[in-house]
Amino acid sequence: MQENIHNNHEESLKKVSGLYKDWFLDYASYVILDRAIPSVFDGFKPVQRRIMHSMRELEDGRYNKVANLVGNTMKYHPHGDASITDAMVQIGQKELLIDTQGNWGNIYTGDAAAAPRYIEARLTPFALEVVFNPKTTHWAKSYDGRNNEPVDLPVKFPLLLAQGVEGIGVGLSTKIMPHNFNELIDASVLYLKGRKFQLYPDFLTAGLLDVSNYNDGERGGKIRARARTLQKDKNTLCITELPYGKNTSDLIDSIIKANEKGKIKIKKIEDNTSDTVEINIYLTNEVSPDKTMDALYAFTDCEISISPNACVIVGDKPMFLTVSEILRRNTDHTVSLLQKELEIELNELQENWHFSSLERIFIENRIYHDIEEVKSWEEVLKTIAEGLKPHTGHLLRAVTQEDILKLTEIRIKRISFPDLDKFKANILALEGKIEEVKHHLAHLTAYAIDYYTGIKKKYGKGKERRTELRVFDTIDAAKVAVANEKFYVNREEGFIGTSLKKDEYLF
Repeated sequence: MQENIHNNHEESLKKVSGLYKDWFLDYASYVILDRAIPSVFDGFKPVQRRIMHSMRELEDGRYNKVANLVGNTMKYHPHGDASITDAMVQIGQKELLIDTQGNWGNIYTGDAAAAPRYIEARLTPFALEVVFNPKTTHWAKSYDGRNNEPVDLPVKFPLLLAQGVEGIGVGLSTKIMPHNFNELIDASVLYLKGRKFQLYPDFLTAGLLDVSNYNDGERGGKIRARARTLQKDKNTLCITELPYGKNTSDLIDSIIKANEKGKIKIKKIEDNTSDTVEINIYLTNEVSPDKTMDALYAFTDCEISISPNACVIVGDKPMFLTVSEILRRNTDHTVSLLQKELEIELNELQENWHFSSLERIFIENRIYHDIEEVKSWEEVLKTIAEGLKPHTGHLLRAVTQEDILKLTEIRIKRISFPDLDKFKANILALEGKIEEVKHHLAHLTAYAIDYYTGIKKKYGKGKERRTELRVFDTIDAAKVAVANEKFYVNREEGFIGTSLKKDEYLF
């Protein structure tokens, strides 16, 4: 008895000693694979994928209340409605997959979207064409086992690079910049043609961008994003475009703080932003607009540095890739999806041709007359099979029991008043489609290039590059700061400097 207690005690100690290691690894894997890091194939995090699947499930061409969409998504996502709503708003604000209606917030001002019960959404035509195909989708059970959800959506477009993504896991993070819709398609076409390509970020907030150290989006690279600042007159600067990830409130706060610290010298700042950005900065008469512009880039959020980090899920593990490698993998995946779709279409056409040919044989040769005197169902099926045999040599496959059962379900009207010319025309049309699909399969690369070109032609209008690429000049922060310092003098003591703020202001 005592020996058993001792053994049980040792066993429990062994289990406890491994709990932290096992539980931490399980938690880390769960966060990385199921929450924070996107898949390289469809570009979605799990919550985004579930939102898209849920929207497709409810899609009828009309707008749905976001509250209803969120509720339906909770069948698949176990983390609550707030996380689903936030993720849906982020997708909607990127203006690619979700057609929005109502107040979805403002990416310029940072204003939040209205409550889910007040806003509506539906899928865009682009999303319906490019993101979904149940025939090529791999499915898995949802968290509670009641429903099926996609493992990856069969996205035939480099969506991950088009939308960009940020995520923080356990010991891992990802930060992939958004890229231009048309440039991504052009790059995919160049890759399929065996030619070199380059990709650089493009932001909805436009602005200026220095990609000298982009390093193809790999870890260790860096980009510098600037607001577009114009000089209205000698005493007024105007910010018309924002750097990536910043809104007007961020910029104004940083400018006010820089002014309070004496890094820049401004009279007042005014925000007139609505559908377009307009922040007016009013200067005093003695301040140089050019130097103030440099100071804004040196000491405020008008210029920021961003460190990309392209971490994605490939299969069932995270990998660090370059942007070019992500595009190559995605393009290869798109080609494989197109091939699957063609193979499925070819099989469906051949099956259709097979039964249409059988139907024509059955009616044209009046095989149905042979079953008029037959007394049992088994004999009916056998008689039809015997009657078909002399005419089936040209068929693509053998006649099955299921084929014969379908022949017995043909309507009397179709048998009594056959249109043989229509039969022949239908079969010829099917043969033409079959040859076309076989041609596409034999020339898959050319077919994929045509697919990408068609997507660009159909949806590329209005998606021209917004962010201007430039090489930024180096700003000497010390010189700019000195030029904008406030100097004071204490005449009695004979001191002059920047910290004597209770004394006489000089300049």
